[in-house]
Amino acid sequence: MNKHHYVAIMAGGIGSRFWPSSRTGFPKQFLDILNSGQSLIQWTFDRFAAFIPVENIYIVTSEEYIDITQKQLPQINPENILAEPSRKNTAPCVAYISFKLLQKDPEASLIVAPSDHMVLDNEAFRKITMQALDFAGHIKSLVTLGIKPTHPNTGYGYIQHEPLAVAEGIYKVKTFTEKPNLELAKTFLASGDFLWNAGIFVWKVKTVVKAFENHQPEMFELFDGEKENFNTPREKEAINRIYPLCTNVSIDFAILEKAENVYVIPSSFGWSDLGTWNSAYDNLEKDYLGNAVAGENVVVIDATKCMVSAPNEKLVVLQGMDDFIVVDTKDVLLICKKEKEQQIKEYVAEVKRSKGDRYL
Repeated sequence: MNKHHYVAIMAGGIGSRFWPSSRTGFPKQFLDILNSGQSLIQWTFDRFAAFIPVENIYIVTSEEYIDITQKQLPQINPENILAEPSRKNTAPCVAYISFKLLQKDPEASLIVAPSDHMVLDNEAFRKITMQALDFAGHIKSLVTLGIKPTHPNTGYGYIQHEPLAVAEGIYKVKTFTEKPNLELAKTFLASGDFLWNAGIFVWKVKTVVKAFENHQPEMFELFDGEKENFNTPREKEAINRIYPLCTNVSIDFAILEKAENVYVIPSSFGWSDLGTWNSAYDNLEKDYLGNAVAGENVVVIDATKCMVSAPNEKLVVLQGMDDFIVVDTKDVLLICKKEKEQQIKEYVAEVKRSKGDRYL
């Protein structure tokens, strides 16, 4: 293992599309969505611990999730769990860990990855990530892992790349596109030069800090002005001063869409962002009628292609339903057509309007 290789696992989101299982106080990265015996963040940690020194793995999360993170990942040094005082999207999160590491190890190379994605082929993932680390170590570049699309998904962002590789399996990025409509997604798929944006990035911290200086000078100044305080007892106070002044912006929009030195590696390693109940359905075993059940006490009668999640201690009997999402928790029952799952965020907003924060 290389002592200059680091990982930042981003774990501050609230996963509202997995409501009602995912709540503000206990979001989806800490849940065992697929009944595997491990939460998503535990899966992610183990995946990286196989080839990155454990002492070089950092979790960047919201202040309110520090205790849950420590409980679920007791093997990690508590000092490696970084608390964000507020949710400001991914750009400030990346700036924080990058400036901190630059002070600690100027030769650091960094992998930035979400905490709540699924990877089925860990060996393929390791090889591609090491390839990205090697390339970013030799060429001043910002590397992203793009997933070869299998269908015209409208829930993912897309990366378009140049047709000719600059190195084996590595291409210069042309454009980033936010979630397209179905017609556009079909066009992307047919063209052959578009990939799903997995939100996994690899670079030397020197390179990304320089990119902040070039493309986000205000954010750069905020972190650069406090850099002497990183890795000292004054770090928390410094971050509490910085964050209220940071723009709420994604790393994609803040840096990657503006920089010239962005490259992508087309990848296949059994990836899913597990962003919705339908993606959980796709990754769970199904019965002969196509029902995916997470819960030990569910009885399905004359129902097909349903996604059912229920507590093990509760008996749930389902009859006569087709293509539904049924999620039962101790205080909320959600019954929703699978095709309407993109509206779950709207349903949560409606619950907040009519019932307050109690069920969020």
